[in-house]
Parts: sequence; C-alpha cells; structure tokens
Amino acid sequence: MSRRNRIFAGILIVYFAGIAFLLYRIVADLDPRYRESTEDSLIETAQVFASLIERDSTDGHIDTTTLADTLKGAYARTLNAQVFDFTKSRVELRVYVTDRNGRVLYDSTGRFVGRDFSEWRDVTLTLAGFYGARTTPDVAGDPRTAVMYVGAPIRSGDSVIGVVTVGKPTQSFVPFVEAARNKIVLVGVGSAVAVVVLAFIVSIWLVRPFGLVGDAARALSHGASVRRFVTQLRRTPFALREAWRDLRDTIAGKSYVENYVQTLTHELKSPLSAIQGAAELLEEPMPEDDRRRFVANIARETQRIRELADRMLELAVLEQRRRLDMVAPVDAVMLGEDVASTTTGADRGIDVRFVNETIGRRPVIAGDAFLLRRALANLIDNAVDFSPDGETVRVVLDANGPRIVYRIVDRGPGIPDFAGNKVFEKFFSLPRPGTQKKSSGLGLAFVREIAALHGGHVALANRVEGGAVATLTLPRA
Repeated sequence: MSRRNRIFAGILIVYFAGIAFLLYRIVADLDPRYRESTEDSLIETAQVFASLIERDSTDGHIDTTTLADTLKGAYARTLNAQVFDFTKSRVELRVYVTDRNGRVLYDSTGRFVGRDFSEWRDVTLTLAGFYGARTTPDVAGDPRTAVMYVGAPIRSGDSVIGVVTVGKPTQSFVPFVEAARNKIVLVGVGSAVAVVVLAFIVSIWLVRPFGLVGDAARALSHGASVRRFVTQLRRTPFALREAWRDLRDTIAGKSYVENYVQTLTHELKSPLSAIQGAAELLEEPMPEDDRRRFVANIARETQRIRELADRMLELAVLEQRRRLDMVAPVDAVMLGEDVASTTTGADRGIDVRFVNETIGRRPVIAGDAFLLRRALANLIDNAVDFSPDGETVRVVLDANGPRIVYRIVDRGPGIPDFAGNKVFEKFFSLPRPGTQKKSSGLGLAFVREIAALHGGHVALANRVEGGAVATLTLPRA
C-alpha cells in the first residue's frame, strides 16, 4: 500500500473508530439515564402519596384507605396511550406502606402485608430521615425482573411514623432503551455509510465518469460508432478509480507532499556531499590521476542528480494523469520483442530473451505504446541489474487467459524479506550485486503508475528456483 493510501486509510480508520467509540459511550449511557429519569418521577410520586396518606392519618395512626381506593381505581382503568412506537395499556406502579417499625400495612400487589421490611434500604434510610431507594429483582439472580423502589416519609407533626414506597419495574422502560439504542446505532451506521457515499459522489464529481457515459450515449445518438460507445463505457471504471485517487490525494495531500519533499531532500544529500567534497579537494594541488578521478566523481554524481530530477518530473507528470490521452491497439508480441531486443546487458554477457507462450491469435493491448514500452524496459533493466554476469533474462508473454501477462525472470539474488513490501515505494532501492550502487528508486514506482493507468498491476516476487520474477498484468483490448 502506498504512503498516500496509508494516510487516507488512516484518516478513515480514525473517523470510524471515533464514531464507533462515541456510539458505544452513548448506547452504554442510555440505561443509566433512563433509570435516573424514572427515579426522579418516582420521588415525586412517592411524595404525593405521602401527602395523601398524611391528610387522612390522625394521632399517629396511618390510614391507607384513600390510597388503596385510588390505586384500585387506577389499576382498573383501561389505557391506550401510544408512546412513540409503544402502546401503554396498564398502570405498572407498585406501592406499599410500612409503619414506624418497618412492618407492611398496605401492599398494592397484596403479597407482602404484615411482612417486616425494616431491612430494606428504602424503609430503613427513610425512617432515619435520609433518602431511601433500592433496586431489587423479583426473582433472585434475574436482573430482567428488577424493580426500582423509592421511599418517602409519612409524618405526623415532626415525627416520621411510616414510609410509603413507590416501585416501578425496569422492564417498563426497557423497550424505550432498546428502541433508542437501535436508532442510535442505525444513525451511526447511516452516517458512516453517508460519509463513504458522499466521498464517492465527490470523487465521481471530480472526474465526471458518468459524464463520460453521457457523452458516449449522446455521441451514439448522433451516429457515432458502437465501438466508440463501448470504448467510452470501458473507460468509466478507470475514471472511478482515478476519482478515488483524486479524493485520496486531496485529503492526504499535505502530508504526502511533506513526505515527498523530505525523502527527495534526503536522496539529494548524498550526491551533493560527494560533489562538494570532490570540488574542495580539487582546489588543492594533487597528482593528475587523482584530479581526473575527482572530476569523474563530480560528473558521475551530477549525472545521478540529473537522472533523479528527470525521473521525478516524469513520475510527477504521470501521477497527475487520470486517464490515457491516446489509446491505440498495441501488439503485445511485437511490444515484447522490441523491448527485449533493445534492452541489453551485453557488456556483462547477459542475454535478454523474449519467449511467447501464447497459443492462438496475437494478443492486443488498448493503451499507450510509449508508456508500455517504458514500463517493460524498466522491469527488464531492473532484472539485468540484479542478474549475475553471463546469465539470461527471460521476458515471457502469456496471454492464454483473460488478461495479458508479461513475466520478466532473472537468476539474481532475489528480494530480501525486509524489502518485499517496499520495492514499489518511491526512492527505495537495493544495492546492485557487485557494484553495491543503488538506483534512483523511482523506476518501479514509474512502472506501477503506468500499469494503473492501463487498468493493470505489477508485482515482484522471489522464485522457488532462485532469482526473482516481475509480473506486469494488463487487460486485453
């Protein structure tokens, strides 16, 4: 993955991770917030019931008659309250009243009258003059049956003579919590999808690939050939891919340029230092042989900088291209033969041999012949550089499948493990066997861009038999 792709992917990962964390916190916080809201309502209800009981109670005697009648009537009512997506059909409040000793005098469920509740927090704390509340499951060990209870003091003068406790099952608000969670997750996922779709739409807008389809359709309606229409349609996926690259470069552009400049500066330091050192030494008296050697060093390093600048300009121009300007049929066999015959390692006794393994009619590539020739030549040059003297570099053409494949096979040392994922990065280069010199590190990056422009790809891997194989895969015309 290229540096720009890593930056762009990193931004997306950070965005989605942030959205996921935010959603998790919101969803996890829903249940406590609903419990707090329910508890607040229970506090007010308990105080109302306590006031109702105090009105009927005399001489420290607790009278629950009015409360019992009120609740009996409430339970008997038929409800049809539509709360968002849920229908509430009955009153779910539970109420019990205890005396000053914690013994139950009244229970709306009828189950606990006469029981000693003095150990429950809602009763004990309220009788002591504090706020008392608890959450207890009806069935031990089953949190789904939990009921929230809130107590309020029943007073006679300045004395607390009892407690009225109001309870509400947590299951009554669970559907609301679940509905809210589902909606939040849906909104979160929807927003993430919307971001991706928006990015895709923006990227499409940057290159207008559907405009290409529209243009082709209009051309067909005005009498253009069907072949031209099909060609336009086939260009649309490439335009989409380039639109993605536009969007990626826009988001990651600043960091990419900074990294680019830093790497280029680093690559220029070595030849510039060599030139400066040689120039300083030439100012001193020295033998003529040494003088010629230092002059040759200056010329060699100057040529290295020139090659680096030329390659940088070529690569920069190529990266800005979003599609091929001139597409023409290219004979794949002739292309391989021409490049193999003109790329030579004769000075080291290396033979470059073209082998056509295609059966049947000659394969044709739709592309730019000049760029394809440059890509293939770069791969062969790279294979020659790493081949031992006197060896053979084979350029094999295999177009028997749905795509056209060139394989450049050498018998060099292969690719070190640490370099496997870096060989196509800009400025990365391995020392050549024998000389230990490095190239500009831009050749394979140049090949990758050309392959991408043609809708293909390039790969470099080690061979089991030894050496390496570079594979350039291209679509058929």
